[in-house]
Amino acid sequence: MRDDELLIVRTFDAPRALVFHVWREAEHVRQWLAPGDFKCASLEWDFRPGGSWRACIRSAKNEHWMNGRFVEIVADERIVTTFRWDPDEGSDTHMPENRITVTFADEGNGTVQRFHQAPFDTVARRDSHTQGWTSVVERTGGYVERLAREAS
Repeated sequence: MRDDELLIVRTFDAPRALVFHVWREAEHVRQWLAPGDFKCASLEWDFRPGGSWRACIRSAKNEHWMNGRFVEIVADERIVTTFRWDPDEGSDTHMPENRITVTFADEGNGTVQRFHQAPFDTVARRDSHTQGWTSVVERTGGYVERLAREAS
């Protein structure tokens, strides 16, 4: 993998259709789209190719907005979206728009989710996103696995 990419691979104990579903529906996205002590405070989620999204994540000390547009959606298989901080200014958020690709594959009774984001203009910025997105992926896993247990 190149220095300007991040990849997070996580296996969830949940069926692939459910994992994809928690990406598709805004009511579910609000439950996991924030790292660490942040919460998703606002979300606009037009989940369709060409549709846009905008989110605000907020902690007791900080607030960050981000946005993108959905480039490709293949049900239960792949989501491709752009990503940009909103506004794109300041030392902690200024970076070129990049692309997030999330893929889903069956593994036994679970699902392997691969989260890939690139390109990053610096390794430090990539590492910062790795920390944040790893937390988001872990939160997604906890949420979707709870839904899977409740459905069984």
